[in-house]
Amino acid sequence: MATFQTLPGFREFYPDALAQRNHIFRLWRQAAHAYGFAEYDAPVLEPLDLYRTKSGDEIEAQLFSFTDKGGREVALRPEMTPTVCPLVGEKVNALKRPIKWFSIAEFYRYERMQKGRGRCFNQFNADIFGEAGIEAETELIGLLTQCLCGFGLTDQDFYIRLSDRNLWFYYLEALGLDEARSRAMLTAVDRYEKLGDDAFKDYRTQFGELDPTLKENVLSFLSIRSLPELESALAPYALEKLTARLDEWRRLLTNLQAMGLGRFVEVDLGVVRGLAYYTGFVFEAFDRKGELRALAGGGRYDNLMGKLGYADLPAVGFAIGDMTFALLLEQRGLTPSLVHPPDVYAVIGGAKERLEAFGDIQQIRSAGYRVDYPLKDLAFGKQFKAAAESGAKLALIYGSEEIAKGVVKVRDLGDRSEQEVPRAQVFDHVRSYFSGH
Repeated sequence: MATFQTLPGFREFYPDALAQRNHIFRLWRQAAHAYGFAEYDAPVLEPLDLYRTKSGDEIEAQLFSFTDKGGREVALRPEMTPTVCPLVGEKVNALKRPIKWFSIAEFYRYERMQKGRGRCFNQFNADIFGEAGIEAETELIGLLTQCLCGFGLTDQDFYIRLSDRNLWFYYLEALGLDEARSRAMLTAVDRYEKLGDDAFKDYRTQFGELDPTLKENVLSFLSIRSLPELESALAPYALEKLTARLDEWRRLLTNLQAMGLGRFVEVDLGVVRGLAYYTGFVFEAFDRKGELRALAGGGRYDNLMGKLGYADLPAVGFAIGDMTFALLLEQRGLTPSLVHPPDVYAVIGGAKERLEAFGDIQQIRSAGYRVDYPLKDLAFGKQFKAAAESGAKLALIYGSEEIAKGVVKVRDLGDRSEQEVPRAQVFDHVRSYFSGH
């Protein structure tokens, strides 16, 4: 008989793996709530044109897209930004600003699989709409840091590379490049870390041989790693936009320093984020050892709402993928052993005693305590062994003698002490025990 296997790039989660994933999600939610973000959700299936409008026709090759039974072109969502913008846009006048939303959701991309990247993955997404100033970036970089530090990671484990697409455009303008050349140059900058000099190939194809002085200036700008270096590099250029933008850099870095987060953030103009809809500060989180793909990434996208047909609204957001992040936790030994033992184990003599025990078991479970019991009749010795191995704190013993006396024998599985408790008081006894532990 044929068996069926999980599709390439998709994952199944056995209980222990799901417990690990839920642990990550729980701490991400905890961080988002601490920062005052509200959670939302949205359809996993969207109109294909939503992604074409945002990213162009070339995005289709990366999507799980098809024509549905109603003749509509649809796609499984590859990211959340094109989805959350219409959600905000439809009710923007009724939403209190700034709008601080987050989600934890599943996404799909038909692309080459590699370590830390599958075709089905989960992401934590956080966005702030309606705040044009660097206060939004401050809040989101703070939240990103908390989403990582909440697991025990420190500045020895990860750092956040901060860059600025606006600053790049202003700098390239000061070097004499028009918008078309600036965009082509930014594409080269985005690829330079991986491709080296080959990153400029497309620029040369479009605009001819690259001026050596221009290339030297771009590579020099790429190497900047601190605010003083940035200020020194821009000092020769008397461009008002550059001066104003530098002031925003100072304010953002001062804010992060005041929050105690300065040690996590590094100036790194090699980060420009490939998506063209980003309009200002951009940032990515990486592990210090450099062994993994980016842990998280985001930035400002002030023009996307308008591009999707809604009123323009300033926006900043970021996303953390669960696959690479889980790999980092594993590497650092921060993946906890998530065992969920029962609180109580019921040891039951036989069929008659089982019926007597069911009422107590149900009442204790209804109060939120986890209770296990053998689903079929077993010898007492096997049941006591199972109770000890289960990790339960208490054993409730329902033998024929106990039932005849109208009591339940309660054994503390820690110190092995026992006492008889009247049947009517079993629930109160269990509750009292756990309230004191």
